[in-house]
Amino acid sequence: MTERKPPGISFASWVDKQIHDAEDRGEFRDLPGLGKPLPDDRAPYDELWWVKGKMHREGIAVLPPALALRKEAEDALEKAYRAPSEAAVRRIITEVNEKITRMLLMPPPGPPLGRRPYDVDEVVEEWRLRRG
Repeated sequence: MTERKPPGISFASWVDKQIHDAEDRGEFRDLPGLGKPLPDDRAPYDELWWVKGKMHREGIAVLPPALALRKEAEDALEKAYRAPSEAAVRRIITEVNEKITRMLLMPPPGPPLGRRPYDVDEVVEEWRLRRG
């Protein structure tokens, strides 16, 4: 914890001393970002830059609920086609169908879902064909 600025010392001098002492202790060695370029300073200022950066680093995307469920449904279908058994296919498709049905009954604000529940038997048949 930093100490209080003593009376009679200018703020700039006191800050400079704090920085100098930290350098002497090695607190600025091996900082993340060392040798990396600074972000583009010509870009317009965005007050949520740190939120967007954190989301990018964490791999988080924020989509409207309907679009997120569309993506989840497409991913579930691909996962079902790669499933090891018919029971797994039925479980994967049934789970995503329940979510689709709930959203169709109580649509959230935003774009429409534009998707109907999958026909489990059709997906199973396609799964069988792909397995050869």
